[in-house]
Amino acid sequence: MILSDNLSEALKTLKLSSADSTSDSVEGCLDCLLKALAHNNVDTSGKIQEMGVLAMIPTLLSAQNSCTPKVAKLIAEVAKNEFMRSPCVEAGLIPPLVQLLNCKDQEILLQTGRALGNICYDSHEGRSAVDAAGGAQIVAEHIKSLAEAFWTVNCLLNVMKGLLLHKCFKDSLQAQLISMGVIPTLVRLLGVHSQNTALTEMCLIAFGNLAELESSKEQFASTNIAEELVRLFRKQVEHEKKEMIFEVLAPLAENDVIKLQLVDAGLVECLLEVVAQTVDSDREEDVAQLKTASDLMVLLLLGDESMQKLFEGGKGSVFQRVLSWVPSNNHQLQLAGALAIANFARNDGNCIHMVDTGIVQKLLELLDRHVEEGNVTVQHAALSALRNLAIPVVNKSKMLLAGVSDVVLKFLKSEMPPVQFKLLGTLRMLIDTQGIN
Repeated sequence: MILSDNLSEALKTLKLSSADSTSDSVEGCLDCLLKALAHNNVDTSGKIQEMGVLAMIPTLLSAQNSCTPKVAKLIAEVAKNEFMRSPCVEAGLIPPLVQLLNCKDQEILLQTGRALGNICYDSHEGRSAVDAAGGAQIVAEHIKSLAEAFWTVNCLLNVMKGLLLHKCFKDSLQAQLISMGVIPTLVRLLGVHSQNTALTEMCLIAFGNLAELESSKEQFASTNIAEELVRLFRKQVEHEKKEMIFEVLAPLAENDVIKLQLVDAGLVECLLEVVAQTVDSDREEDVAQLKTASDLMVLLLLGDESMQKLFEGGKGSVFQRVLSWVPSNNHQLQLAGALAIANFARNDGNCIHMVDTGIVQKLLELLDRHVEEGNVTVQHAALSALRNLAIPVVNKSKMLLAGVSDVVLKFLKSEMPPVQFKLLGTLRMLIDTQGIN
């Protein structure tokens, strides 16, 4: 009750004293409001809105005095509530907050970044307001300034913690940052400040957000991002840190140029090491990391150049390691191994070499194991691999002699609807009489 009475009194006093933003009464009111928000954020935020306090905040922010960090913190706390984000935008809080990004004061930057980040979280209206106020331009300039040693690392971190950690920059804001050349600057920062854990994490979060846009791939490809990420990955021992890097690698590896860069940088060896370390573990985090690493390996093989580089005429160590996944007892590795073969089999020369070296038998044994186990994803992957291997005319008769048609027919008789279409496609490719005498 006392806290509620104090809150009501503070709200009234703030309305009366807001014209003089330097007064002690204003600072006292802000302290009271922050204390009330810490005690009950939802109810206090509702009362702040009811009393019309938000409309006074632009004036308080524009003054830029000793109270400014507390005003920005007040907004950050209020904007944790989804129902308060639109009122914050409507009250005109975004423009003065964006202008505070030009400030050098550490605490102001931290609280301003938090305030903007919270207002923009899951809010298209908030992000549009930041866009209109030129927020992307200011942040881009700050990032470049740090790269040129005009800003301290801590200053930039305070901005990035709010804006990038909360994924404030989405849609057009991300596109603006890309067009302003932020990506090469961030990559350079990652290399220079790789020992700064906080800045490294912020860069990774920024990369993860920016890499979602297709327009970013070309800019990433023009940097040494592959080398920096692989170097950073090799240093990590914590699962969470590796996951952060994986979240950046996955969208980047969708680009064929970056695929090849990642292969050249040694990512494949890192992935194989992760698989070796986690394959026998039942820990949930290890199982997840095994899946991520093997899935990423398959993704790298979707690029023609990266695939051929790893195939190495069928004699490459990476190719041989991936083949060893097929007879594994781990379903995830069986799946990844079969998908990898399907990717290697996108080249006729590769197909002929693989059939001649007995890969068909490995796939048939894998399928035979899954007649009863019935893992549909593994079945689909193995059948896709067999279908691709059957494309070269010279392979068809060899695969028929190896008994592929018998296994396919066995599956058809087992009445498993999910794989019927895939089975028929494989059988059709296999018995296509073109070239079979």
